[in-house]
Amino acid sequence: MKLKEAMAALAAAGDEKTRKTYARHGVKRAMYGVSYAALEKLRKAIKVDHELAQQLWNTGNHDARVLATMVADPAQVSTRTLAPWVEELDHGLLICAVARLAGKATSALACFEQWSKSDSDWICGTAWYVLAELAMGDKTISDELFEKQLKVIERDIHKTKNETKYCMNGALIAIGVRNAKLEKLALKAAERIGKVEVDHGDTACKTPDAAAYIKKTVARKKK
Repeated sequence: MKLKEAMAALAAAGDEKTRKTYARHGVKRAMYGVSYAALEKLRKAIKVDHELAQQLWNTGNHDARVLATMVADPAQVSTRTLAPWVEELDHGLLICAVARLAGKATSALACFEQWSKSDSDWICGTAWYVLAELAMGDKTISDELFEKQLKVIERDIHKTKNETKYCMNGALIAIGVRNAKLEKLALKAAERIGKVEVDHGDTACKTPDAAAYIKKTVARKKK
């Protein structure tokens, strides 16, 4: 699929209701308002096309950028190639999209380590979302790394910025459902942390209670 065809498909799939929803979630750039279901259909049609992904991102259009993260080749992704992308992150929806892509890359840990040092709330938040992706998907990483990050989360979550706080909470949950050992450590950390307050703006989003969410997810997995 060529860029012109992909953009036409995005334009045709957009709707006003979705545009309003995305706007409430912080999207300020040009957008068509394409649902994730429609984006998934396009992803399946395109499959992996890294060149198209770069072209889609460079349009600056929100929907095109989300689609770019879905069709990019994780094998060609690194901290260097994603640097221009993360520098332009300005809302949570795109954080999720970029983090999911970065989490599939061989450089995922490097992305976490580099971005978690950023002063930008958006970039640092993305780092913790990447860690959550690794906790849920990469079975090769040792428990020690996640144990270390649990301590960082417990130490910093209440004094960090808004989006980072939310993504740290997500990482805490993801680590807690990785295995039984980490579940116990994460639950103890969650108990000491207590309630995590995040400003979700004009949305219906809520910050999950980490301990309750971990217990519920683990119970569901056992079934």
